[in-house]
Amino acid sequence: MAKRSSLFIRIVEGKNLPAKDITGSSDPYCIVKIDNEAIIRTATVWKTLFPFWGEEYEVHLPPTFHCVSFYVMDEDALSRDDVIGKVSLTHSLLAEHPKGYCGWLNLTEIDPDEEVQGELHLRIEIVGSDAAKKLRCRVFDARDLARKDRNGASDPFVRVRYNGKTQETSVIKKSCYPRWNETFEFDLDESAPEKLCVVEVWDWDLVSRNDFLGKVVFNVQRLLAVQREEGWFLLQPDKSKPQQDEGNLGALHLQVRLRDEMVLPSSHYQPLAQLLCEEVKAAAQDRKVHLITLIDETTTAECRQEIAINLVKLFLGQGLAKELLDLLIKLELDKTDEPNTLFRGNSLASKSMESFLKVAGMQYLHAVLGPAVNRVFEEKRYIELDPSKVESKDVGCSSLHRTQSESDVIQQSVHLLRSYLTDLLAAVAKSVKFCPAVIRATFRQLFKRVGERFPEEKDQTVQNVGNMDPGISCTKESWMAPLQPTIQQGIAQMKQFILQLIDIEEKEELDLQKALSQSQVVKEGPLFIHKAKTKGPLMSSSFKKLYFALTSEALSYAKTPNSKKSSFITLANIRAAEKVEEKSFGSSNVMQIIYADEDGQAATAYLQCKCVNELNQWLSALRKVCVNNTGMLCSYHPGIFRGEKWSCCLQKDKSGLGCDKTRHGVTLREWNDPLDPDLEAHLIFRHLLGVREAMKEKYLELLTQEKGENLPLNQSDDLENADGPTRLFRVLQDLEEVHNKELSRLRDLASQERNCLVELQT
Repeated sequence: MAKRSSLFIRIVEGKNLPAKDITGSSDPYCIVKIDNEAIIRTATVWKTLFPFWGEEYEVHLPPTFHCVSFYVMDEDALSRDDVIGKVSLTHSLLAEHPKGYCGWLNLTEIDPDEEVQGELHLRIEIVGSDAAKKLRCRVFDARDLARKDRNGASDPFVRVRYNGKTQETSVIKKSCYPRWNETFEFDLDESAPEKLCVVEVWDWDLVSRNDFLGKVVFNVQRLLAVQREEGWFLLQPDKSKPQQDEGNLGALHLQVRLRDEMVLPSSHYQPLAQLLCEEVKAAAQDRKVHLITLIDETTTAECRQEIAINLVKLFLGQGLAKELLDLLIKLELDKTDEPNTLFRGNSLASKSMESFLKVAGMQYLHAVLGPAVNRVFEEKRYIELDPSKVESKDVGCSSLHRTQSESDVIQQSVHLLRSYLTDLLAAVAKSVKFCPAVIRATFRQLFKRVGERFPEEKDQTVQNVGNMDPGISCTKESWMAPLQPTIQQGIAQMKQFILQLIDIEEKEELDLQKALSQSQVVKEGPLFIHKAKTKGPLMSSSFKKLYFALTSEALSYAKTPNSKKSSFITLANIRAAEKVEEKSFGSSNVMQIIYADEDGQAATAYLQCKCVNELNQWLSALRKVCVNNTGMLCSYHPGIFRGEKWSCCLQKDKSGLGCDKTRHGVTLREWNDPLDPDLEAHLIFRHLLGVREAMKEKYLELLTQEKGENLPLNQSDDLENADGPTRLFRVLQDLEEVHNKELSRLRDLASQERNCLVELQT
């Protein structure tokens, strides 16, 4: 039984932020850190104290994480970005709000003594005879300490305090992964008023005062009961200072929801998945009460999107997504009287179609529209058609050293918009053969079903292509009129595109599906590469720009997107994908791929990304495609081997164990994630369990309408001849019993471990 955690994050907006620029404004963005590791960076909203982001993320991570923090920053072009404030939410706080934490939270000031991170490896024990007991503390090493110096590292040492006495380790220069292996002993005084042993980590500074890096506190009285404890202990902040007044730094509107899942082995979910598939396959049969109808009518609007995603992913994995959507379309059409309202409601059919297009078509969408969209961002041209919004300060033409007139700006904007729109429409029109076969086949079935239900409307293509037909489209803003010829031309292109899209036969569908699956690209884009050297310094200038493509088989590269690709690393040989310390190359956003080369020897490739989001997206993609690899590493070196030692921990053994733990389980959710049938089946089970009683009531209601009399729920053991809903209730009951039994066992184990730690650590 695997425990998995997911963190849904929506960064909505900020308000009343302080002005950090001389203009009386700020350029705010957010950094999201999980246990002090940057995972997400939002877009910068320029020149405002009331920024709106509206960005959503979902992070998959180990259930052992402690805290998620949101830092609001002010971007500066010429100097280091300013920190405006932060908001932190602990794991325990999120666990207390199973439906999620939502609302405004005041930003707090950054206190250096609270900005701690990392873990300390200790062994603390009671030794000696009853007459001369001693408290012995062995300080082994630390990992991922906060970086306090300008060189991107710290100079850490450990201070151990007990009963008024203090002892210190040596100082390890320029390392956030120091190793000491030093032992300290104190005479144990059981009558002493102070019952705590405090182990602190500090950053040594020659000129200024030492910086606090965190502490671990032990209760000596409880230690007497267990005699000895060893392990990695999370460093805690110094909270002895009074809390600063809140509210003067503004506030952040957040939605955060933690979801912990206990996923059983596949065999336990097989009956549920099999039952759902049988119901969809038998859709043509005349059913009194269809199971899918029951799920649709008992699912609340707020849960419909989530269950739609789970159903779509489960049926995609079973190769039955087209059949599921066909059934949902048919059920939707049966209760629709007006074609113009089709798929306009918040129904399971509309949400499933939306989810299906995102899961199955997101890569296709990016490939088709990506170049045209990138052109818009790369050119960064000022565009405005509304005369009331044209601002003179935004229309300066630096190349001609003159200010454009309002008419010049509008004329240039029309030209650019026509060009962008033409590129987009042309890219879509030529993309039919690249569209996933399952999407084309589903649209073909949709077109057929709508034609059967509304034959008089069968020649109307998909609600008149977004209500943009000449007879329907009326220009609401007169200044948009110059674009109408291009739009009308595009409507004709889109109608032709849709007709070509649905013109696919079953044999062609199978052939296309096979061809597309063989060349499935998980992620691609430009990166800068540097392979590890055994001699000489590694400089950032030695990174070379190449175009990389990650498939389900290998990571390959080429000089340009259209060049022939060379296989670089076979995925089965990858052992870890992790971040690299910034000080290693003097550059940020560098990752390392540790793999076995052709001779089976350990090798490392270093790749630099353009920003923290791209870095985390590549790491996430690599970790997900390697999830079933054997021989994955548990530890790694976040630095580089240079000058006969590792830059991170200063150890000289190149092939020794790493000084930091790997983070295989930290990934970002993407629409093109590999399908996980066990997780999807579990999420469907959890949802159905929550609406089970409502489903039973609805089932009896529908049966009563069918028979014209009140009927009891079928409790018979003869499930072979039972209908879908009756079989579902029994499957849910059996699965619930197994799940509760396993959950109880794991809770008992976790409780025992937690009690041991609480007994020792205050």
